[in-house]
Amino acid sequence: MTLPAKLWIPALAGALLGLTACDIEDFSGFGRYSQDFHYSYPLKSGGQFSLETFNGSVEVTAWDQSTVDISGAKTGPTQDAADALKVSIDNSPDSVSVHVVRPTERRNNLGARFVIKVPRGSNVSRLITSNGSIRLDDATGPARLKSSNGSIRVRGVHGSLDAQTSNAPIEISDINGDAVLHSSNGHIHADHLVGSLDATTSNSGISATVEKSGPAIHLGSSNGPIELTLPANFTNSVRANTSNNSITLRLPGEPNAHIVASTSNAGISSDFDVQVHGEIRRNHMDAVLGSGGPTLDLSTSNGGIRLLRTR
Repeated sequence: MTLPAKLWIPALAGALLGLTACDIEDFSGFGRYSQDFHYSYPLKSGGQFSLETFNGSVEVTAWDQSTVDISGAKTGPTQDAADALKVSIDNSPDSVSVHVVRPTERRNNLGARFVIKVPRGSNVSRLITSNGSIRLDDATGPARLKSSNGSIRVRGVHGSLDAQTSNAPIEISDINGDAVLHSSNGHIHADHLVGSLDATTSNSGISATVEKSGPAIHLGSSNGPIELTLPANFTNSVRANTSNNSITLRLPGEPNAHIVASTSNAGISSDFDVQVHGEIRRNHMDAVLGSGGPTLDLSTSNGGIRLLRTR
Protein backbone atom coordinates (compact mmCIF):
# COMPACT_ATOMS: atom_id res chain seq x y z
CA MET A 1 0.00 0.00 0.00
CA THR A 2 1.43 3.39 -1.02
CA LEU A 3 0.81 6.37 1.25
CA PRO A 4 1.05 10.03 0.17
CA ALA A 5 3.69 12.54 1.17
CA LYS A 6 3.20 14.48 4.42
CA LEU A 7 2.06 11.35 6.21
CA TRP A 8 1.26 12.08 9.83
CA ILE A 9 0.94 9.44 12.48
CA PRO A 10 -0.62 11.27 15.44
CA ALA A 11 0.27 10.58 19.01
CA LEU A 12 0.01 12.35 22.33
CA ALA A 13 2.59 15.12 22.82
CA GLY A 14 4.96 14.37 25.71
CA ALA A 15 6.77 16.74 27.98
CA LEU A 16 10.14 17.86 26.66
CA LEU A 17 12.97 17.65 29.12
CA GLY A 18 15.06 20.79 28.82
CA LEU A 19 18.33 19.82 30.35
CA THR A 20 20.90 22.47 29.51
CA ALA A 21 24.45 21.40 28.81
CA CYS A 22 27.19 23.12 30.67
CA ASP A 23 29.69 24.69 28.28
CA ILE A 24 32.94 25.37 30.08
CA GLU A 25 35.24 26.76 27.44
CA ASP A 26 38.60 27.20 29.06
CA PHE A 27 40.14 27.43 32.49
CA SER A 28 43.64 28.09 31.16
CA GLY A 29 45.44 30.94 32.81
CA PHE A 30 43.60 30.75 36.11
CA GLY A 31 46.90 30.77 38.00
CA ARG A 32 47.92 34.24 39.14
CA TYR A 33 51.51 33.85 37.94
CA SER A 34 52.87 32.73 34.59
CA GLN A 35 56.03 32.10 32.63
CA ASP A 36 56.09 32.24 28.84
CA PHE A 37 58.11 29.75 26.81
CA HIS A 38 59.06 29.17 23.20
CA TYR A 39 60.75 26.23 21.43
CA SER A 40 61.40 25.25 17.83
CA TYR A 41 62.40 21.87 16.38
CA PRO A 42 62.82 20.48 12.85
CA LEU A 43 60.18 18.02 11.64
CA LYS A 44 60.16 16.57 8.15
CA SER A 45 57.08 16.22 5.96
CA GLY A 46 54.80 13.47 7.22
CA GLY A 47 56.35 13.54 10.69
CA GLN A 48 54.32 12.98 13.86
CA PHE A 49 53.40 15.45 16.59
CA SER A 50 51.73 14.82 19.95
CA LEU A 51 51.06 16.86 23.08
CA GLU A 52 49.76 16.21 26.57
CA THR A 53 49.11 18.99 29.08
CA PHE A 54 46.64 19.88 31.83
CA ASN A 55 44.67 22.94 32.92
CA GLY A 56 45.29 24.76 29.67
CA SER A 57 44.11 25.28 26.12
CA VAL A 58 45.79 23.79 23.03
CA GLU A 59 45.79 25.35 19.56
CA VAL A 60 47.51 23.60 16.63
CA THR A 61 47.63 24.95 13.08
CA ALA A 62 49.67 24.12 9.98
CA TRP A 63 52.22 26.33 8.26
CA ASP A 64 54.62 26.07 5.32
CA GLN A 65 57.77 25.57 7.37
CA SER A 66 59.73 22.39 8.15
CA THR A 67 59.80 23.12 11.88
CA VAL A 68 57.46 22.76 14.85
CA ASP A 69 56.99 26.11 16.59
CA ILE A 70 55.89 25.77 20.22
CA SER A 71 54.73 28.80 22.20
CA GLY A 72 52.84 28.92 25.45
CA ALA A 73 52.72 29.83 29.09
CA LYS A 74 52.99 27.92 32.34
CA THR A 75 50.73 29.14 35.12
CA GLY A 76 50.73 28.62 38.88
CA PRO A 77 49.66 29.98 42.26
CA THR A 78 53.15 31.45 42.78
CA GLN A 79 55.91 32.49 40.39
CA ASP A 80 58.18 29.76 41.74
CA ALA A 81 55.50 27.13 41.06
CA ALA A 82 54.97 28.37 37.50
CA ASP A 83 58.72 28.45 36.85
CA ALA A 84 59.21 24.93 38.24
CA LEU A 85 56.52 23.27 36.10
CA LYS A 86 58.40 21.09 33.61
CA VAL A 87 57.68 20.96 29.89
CA SER A 88 59.36 17.81 28.57
CA ILE A 89 59.98 17.55 24.81
CA ASP A 90 61.29 14.54 22.91
CA ASN A 91 62.25 15.39 19.36
CA SER A 92 63.72 13.91 16.22
CA PRO A 93 63.31 14.71 12.50
CA ASP A 94 60.47 12.16 12.43
CA SER A 95 58.64 12.97 15.66
CA VAL A 96 58.09 15.71 18.24
CA SER A 97 56.34 14.86 21.51
CA VAL A 98 55.47 17.42 24.21
CA HIS A 99 54.50 16.41 27.74
CA VAL A 100 53.81 18.71 30.68
CA VAL A 101 54.90 16.78 33.78
CA ARG A 102 52.50 16.88 36.71
CA PRO A 103 54.30 17.46 40.01
CA THR A 104 54.32 14.53 42.43
CA GLU A 105 52.73 16.64 45.13
CA ARG A 106 49.30 18.06 44.44
CA ARG A 107 49.43 21.75 43.60
CA ASN A 108 46.31 23.70 42.72
CA ASN A 109 46.14 26.19 39.85
CA LEU A 110 49.08 24.71 37.96
CA GLY A 111 48.86 24.19 34.23
CA ALA A 112 50.16 25.09 30.79
CA ARG A 113 48.57 26.36 27.59
CA PHE A 114 49.99 26.05 24.07
CA VAL A 115 49.91 27.61 20.62
CA ILE A 116 51.60 25.28 18.11
CA LYS A 117 52.50 25.48 14.42
CA VAL A 118 53.33 22.23 12.65
CA PRO A 119 54.57 21.56 9.10
CA ARG A 120 51.69 21.15 6.67
CA GLY A 121 50.95 17.45 6.20
CA SER A 122 52.14 16.49 9.69
CA ASN A 123 50.34 13.70 11.52
CA VAL A 124 48.91 15.25 14.69
CA SER A 125 48.39 11.95 16.46
CA ARG A 126 47.33 13.05 19.95
CA LEU A 127 46.29 16.21 21.81
CA ILE A 128 45.25 15.79 25.44
CA THR A 129 44.37 18.41 28.05
CA SER A 130 41.98 19.13 30.92
CA ASN A 131 40.04 22.27 31.77
CA GLY A 132 40.94 23.77 28.43
CA SER A 133 39.80 23.92 24.83
CA ILE A 134 41.41 22.18 21.86
CA ARG A 135 41.59 23.63 18.36
CA LEU A 136 43.12 21.76 15.41
CA ASP A 137 43.28 23.14 11.86
CA ASP A 138 44.64 21.62 8.66
CA ALA A 139 46.33 18.42 9.81
CA THR A 140 46.65 14.74 8.94
CA GLY A 141 45.18 11.93 11.02
CA PRO A 142 44.61 9.56 12.57
CA ALA A 143 44.13 12.13 15.34
CA ARG A 144 42.99 11.55 18.92
CA LEU A 145 41.83 14.60 20.88
CA LYS A 146 40.70 14.53 24.49
CA SER A 147 39.71 17.23 26.96
CA SER A 148 37.58 17.59 30.04
CA ASN A 149 35.62 20.80 30.55
CA GLY A 150 36.81 22.27 27.26
CA SER A 151 35.45 22.61 23.74
CA ILE A 152 36.98 20.80 20.75
CA ARG A 153 37.02 22.46 17.32
CA VAL A 154 38.57 20.74 14.30
CA ARG A 155 38.77 21.84 10.68
CA GLY A 156 40.43 20.37 7.62
CA VAL A 157 41.72 17.01 8.86
CA HIS A 158 42.61 14.30 6.34
CA GLY A 159 42.33 11.00 8.17
CA SER A 160 40.32 9.53 11.00
CA LEU A 161 39.38 11.59 14.05
CA ASP A 162 38.54 10.57 17.63
CA ALA A 163 37.42 13.52 19.79
CA GLN A 164 36.15 13.29 23.36
CA THR A 165 35.25 15.91 25.96
CA SER A 166 32.81 16.60 28.78
CA ASN A 167 30.69 19.63 29.60
CA ALA A 168 31.53 21.35 26.29
CA PRO A 169 30.73 21.22 22.58
CA ILE A 170 32.51 19.48 19.72
CA GLU A 171 32.52 21.15 16.31
CA ILE A 172 34.18 19.63 13.25
CA SER A 173 34.18 20.61 9.56
CA ASP A 174 35.86 19.50 6.34
CA ILE A 175 36.92 16.12 7.66
CA ASN A 176 38.01 13.51 5.14
CA GLY A 177 37.92 10.34 7.24
CA ASP A 178 35.88 8.46 9.81
CA ALA A 179 34.94 10.43 12.94
CA VAL A 180 34.12 9.27 16.47
CA LEU A 181 32.81 12.13 18.66
CA HIS A 182 31.66 12.01 22.29
CA SER A 183 30.62 14.72 24.74
CA SER A 184 28.77 14.12 27.98
CA ASN A 185 27.03 17.50 28.19
CA GLY A 186 27.79 19.42 25.02
CA HIS A 187 26.38 19.95 21.55
CA ILE A 188 28.01 18.09 18.65
CA HIS A 189 28.12 19.64 15.18
CA ALA A 190 29.73 17.97 12.14
CA ASP A 191 29.79 19.69 8.76
CA HIS A 192 31.16 18.56 5.39
CA LEU A 193 32.17 15.09 6.54
CA VAL A 194 33.43 12.45 4.12
CA GLY A 195 33.34 9.15 6.00
CA SER A 196 31.48 7.34 8.73
CA LEU A 197 30.28 9.10 11.89
CA ASP A 198 29.68 7.88 15.43
CA ALA A 199 28.52 10.79 17.62
CA THR A 200 27.04 10.58 21.12
CA THR A 201 26.12 13.10 23.80
CA SER A 202 23.86 13.10 26.84
CA ASN A 203 22.14 16.39 27.47
CA SER A 204 22.46 18.31 24.22
CA GLY A 205 21.82 18.00 20.51
CA ILE A 206 23.62 16.62 17.46
CA SER A 207 23.63 18.10 13.96
CA ALA A 208 25.56 16.64 11.03
CA THR A 209 25.94 17.08 7.28
CA VAL A 210 27.55 14.20 5.41
CA GLU A 211 29.09 15.02 2.02
CA LYS A 212 29.87 11.46 0.95
CA SER A 213 28.76 8.11 2.27
CA GLY A 214 30.80 6.23 4.81
CA PRO A 215 30.11 2.70 6.05
CA ALA A 216 27.63 3.77 8.74
CA ILE A 217 26.29 6.69 10.78
CA HIS A 218 25.25 6.47 14.43
CA LEU A 219 23.91 9.50 16.31
CA GLY A 220 22.79 9.13 19.92
CA SER A 221 21.54 11.63 22.50
CA SER A 222 19.51 11.36 25.68
CA ASN A 223 17.88 14.79 25.88
CA GLY A 224 18.74 16.69 22.71
CA PRO A 225 17.44 17.00 19.13
CA ILE A 226 19.14 15.20 16.24
CA GLU A 227 19.42 16.69 12.76
CA LEU A 228 21.10 14.84 9.89
CA THR A 229 21.52 15.74 6.22
CA LEU A 230 22.57 13.02 3.78
CA PRO A 231 24.04 13.39 0.27
CA ALA A 232 22.57 12.17 -3.00
CA ASN A 233 23.10 8.47 -3.74
CA PHE A 234 24.05 7.72 -0.13
CA THR A 235 24.77 4.07 0.64
CA ASN A 236 25.46 4.20 4.38
CA SER A 237 23.06 2.88 6.99
CA VAL A 238 21.88 5.30 9.68
CA ARG A 239 20.90 4.77 13.30
CA ALA A 240 19.68 7.84 15.20
CA ASN A 241 18.16 7.67 18.65
CA THR A 242 17.20 10.17 21.35
CA SER A 243 14.86 10.02 24.31
CA ASN A 244 13.34 13.41 24.93
CA ASN A 245 13.56 15.35 21.69
CA SER A 246 12.99 15.32 17.94
CA ILE A 247 14.77 13.73 14.98
CA THR A 248 14.97 15.48 11.61
CA LEU A 249 16.41 13.66 8.59
CA ARG A 250 17.00 15.60 5.36
CA LEU A 251 17.28 13.62 2.12
CA PRO A 252 17.89 14.80 -1.45
CA GLY A 253 15.72 14.27 -4.51
CA GLU A 254 14.13 10.83 -4.73
CA PRO A 255 16.15 8.69 -2.29
CA ASN A 256 16.19 4.92 -2.14
CA ALA A 257 16.11 3.64 1.43
CA HIS A 258 14.38 1.46 4.01
CA ILE A 259 12.86 3.59 6.79
CA VAL A 260 12.21 2.22 10.27
CA ALA A 261 10.91 5.02 12.51
CA SER A 262 9.30 4.86 15.94
CA THR A 263 8.21 7.35 18.61
CA SER A 264 6.05 7.13 21.70
CA ASN A 265 4.51 10.53 22.31
CA ALA A 266 4.63 12.53 19.06
CA GLY A 267 4.14 12.17 15.30
CA ILE A 268 6.00 11.01 12.21
CA SER A 269 5.88 13.06 9.00
CA SER A 270 7.36 12.52 5.53
CA ASP A 271 7.88 14.67 2.45
CA PHE A 272 8.17 11.47 0.41
CA ASP A 273 5.76 8.88 -0.94
CA VAL A 274 6.43 5.67 0.95
CA GLN A 275 5.63 2.02 0.37
CA VAL A 276 4.55 0.70 3.75
CA HIS A 277 5.51 -2.76 5.00
CA GLY A 278 2.75 -4.47 6.96
CA GLU A 279 0.28 -2.71 9.25
CA ILE A 280 0.51 0.98 10.14
CA ARG A 281 0.63 1.69 13.83
CA ARG A 282 0.10 5.06 15.46
CA ASN A 283 3.75 5.54 16.42
CA HIS A 284 5.69 3.34 14.04
CA MET A 285 6.66 3.38 10.36
CA ASP A 286 8.28 0.54 8.44
CA ALA A 287 8.46 1.69 4.84
CA VAL A 288 10.46 1.86 1.62
CA LEU A 289 11.51 5.01 -0.18
CA GLY A 290 11.93 4.58 -3.92
CA SER A 291 13.33 1.15 -4.74
CA GLY A 292 14.68 0.58 -1.22
CA GLY A 293 18.24 0.67 0.00
CA PRO A 294 20.22 1.21 3.21
CA THR A 295 18.29 1.12 6.48
CA LEU A 296 17.52 4.42 8.22
CA ASP A 297 16.63 3.49 11.81
CA LEU A 298 15.16 6.44 13.75
CA SER A 299 13.77 6.22 17.27
CA THR A 300 12.71 8.62 20.03
CA SER A 301 10.38 8.60 23.01
CA ASN A 302 9.14 12.15 23.48
CA GLY A 303 9.71 13.91 20.19
CA GLY A 304 8.57 13.98 16.58
CA ILE A 305 10.31 12.46 13.58
CA ARG A 306 10.47 14.33 10.26
CA LEU A 307 11.70 13.19 6.83
CA LEU A 308 12.37 16.32 4.79
CA ARG A 309 13.33 16.72 1.15
CA THR A 310 16.32 18.98 0.52
CA ARG A 311 16.07 21.38 -2.39
